[in-house]
Amino acid sequence: MADSTAHTADPRDVPAADSPATLRHPGFAFAALVLANMCLAFGALLVRFADTGPVAAGFWRLAIAAPFLAVIAWRTRQPLVGFPRKVGWMIVIGGVFFAADLAAWHLGIVRTKLANATLFGNSASLLLVLWGMVVLHQMPRRIQLVAIALAFAGGALLMGRSFELSPRNLAGDLLSLLAGILYTGYLLALQNARAKLGSWSVLAVSTFASVPIALLFALALGENIWPHDWTPLIALAFSSQLAGQGLLVYALPHFRPLVIGLVLLVQPAIAAFAGLVVFGEAIGPFEGAGMIAIALALVLVRWPERNPALPRARP
Repeated sequence: MADSTAHTADPRDVPAADSPATLRHPGFAFAALVLANMCLAFGALLVRFADTGPVAAGFWRLAIAAPFLAVIAWRTRQPLVGFPRKVGWMIVIGGVFFAADLAAWHLGIVRTKLANATLFGNSASLLLVLWGMVVLHQMPRRIQLVAIALAFAGGALLMGRSFELSPRNLAGDLLSLLAGILYTGYLLALQNARAKLGSWSVLAVSTFASVPIALLFALALGENIWPHDWTPLIALAFSSQLAGQGLLVYALPHFRPLVIGLVLLVQPAIAAFAGLVVFGEAIGPFEGAGMIAIALALVLVRWPERNPALPRARP
């Protein structure tokens, strides 16, 4: 991956360390990393459980979490105001991208299998390699080309099977892939801000910027906004936007990208199991092959460990 993306750490948000930290409690850090991915994995399931529209669920995820993120930024003495104008605008633009990302991903979650949505939604690290190729004219390493080829092959298998099941499922796959593209835009918009400001500061301000945009998307789609049952939405906000990210903030500096990539696979594994148990979403041999191909691609794109700041996981 090109050095130009060296600060596009995942918030989906958390800061990436330039090198692994010395661990006093390596077992606890690894447990935090696994638990963070588990929290993020259950986000798709909670969207299905919400009795609002899927985009409205994204709005509440952001709106409920935003004040808590602001308090965390304040407590860690990271600024919430007074940014340079250019940095402030890029944070706002990043927030717009993030709101659009959540809207597309949540629409995809209710239209395709949970495992498909999770895999395609976590495609940002692959898409950033393509960004470097097409826009920055930077050739990827050979192993990254292998990762791209595997991702295309796996995506073709999954989408082909989705189309056989229903055009609605294929639309869900495409929406989840669109979410990955929009999330890539979010990362690129915030890369300079992340280099200069604290991660909680950037995340809090971009989340506040995302809230009204997410609400406008939900209203434009005519979704039900006000829930009867707040439980899934509160759980979504705390698991995906707070607990998952908080654990990642702690854990990520302690591990190389390859470890992060391997643990990321906890997400589609949990999503596939939840989809099977809760919704009867069985996985056939072709779908299984496609998922394995994309999972390998998500790991290989981080290998060898020469850029520690590739996107980690979808929050």
